[in-house]
Amino acid sequence: MSRHVPRPHPAPPGNPPGLLASVADLAEMRAAIVGGADIVDLKQPAFGALGAWSSEALDAAVMLWNACGEGRPALSATAGDQPMVPAILASACARVAATGVPIVKAGLFASPHAAACIAALSPLAAKTRLVGVLFADQDPDFSLIASAGTAGFYGIMLDTADKKAGSLTTHLDPLTLGQFVEEARRNGLVTGLAGSLALDDIPVLGGIGADYLGFRGALCADGRTGRFDPVRLAQARALVHALG
Repeated sequence: MSRHVPRPHPAPPGNPPGLLASVADLAEMRAAIVGGADIVDLKQPAFGALGAWSSEALDAAVMLWNACGEGRPALSATAGDQPMVPAILASACARVAATGVPIVKAGLFASPHAAACIAALSPLAAKTRLVGVLFADQDPDFSLIASAGTAGFYGIMLDTADKKAGSLTTHLDPLTLGQFVEEARRNGLVTGLAGSLALDDIPVLGGIGADYLGFRGALCADGRTGRFDPVRLAQARALVHALG
C-alpha cells in the first residue's frame, strides 16, 4: 500500500507521554481501544521480544481499526525477531506494511550489519511510518539514531530483547535514557521507551521526555504472555495522566 507519510513531529518537551499497549489478539485490541491506549501495538509476546502477527490477523486488525473511525488510537505492529540481514528485515517489514498497518516496528538487534539494515529500509520508510527498536540489554549503539533519521524513519524506541534479564531501567539509567531522547529529537524522530516496564516506572520515566511509554507485562494478570487486563490499563492511564 503506497501512501504519502509526512515527517514526524515529536511532542514538545514537557508534555506527558502517550501510552502504548501491546496486544496479542483482536479481543485484546478491542479492550485496548476501549480502554484509551494512545497506540495499540500488535505484538505476539509468545514469539519473542517483537513477535509478529500473521498477515491474516493483521488484515483483520486493520479492518477493526478502520471501523473505529475518528478518535481511534494510533496502530502499530512488529515485524518479528528477524536476523540482521538487510534483505530479510526489509521483506518482513514490507509484509507488515502491505496489510495497511500505518506504523511498522523493526527490531535493530546488536549486529555489525544494523546500519546496513537501516539503509535497506529507507525505501519503505518513504511510504510508511517505520520505527526502529534498539535494545537496552544489548549495549545499544546510539549512533544508529542519526542513521534512522537520515533513512527517513518515523521514530526510534528502546526495548529489551531478553525479558528475563531485567527491565529497561535495570540496564540504562535515567541520564542515559534522557540522552537517547535528546538525540532522537535532534534527528526529528518520535521516541518510545519500553522493556518489561512496571506501572511504578511511570512517574520516573515520565519526566525523561519520551513521546510514548510502552507496556505489555504490566497490563497482564500473569506476565507478558498472560491475558490483557483492562483494569491495569486504566491504572496505567491514570498514572500517565497524573504526569500532566
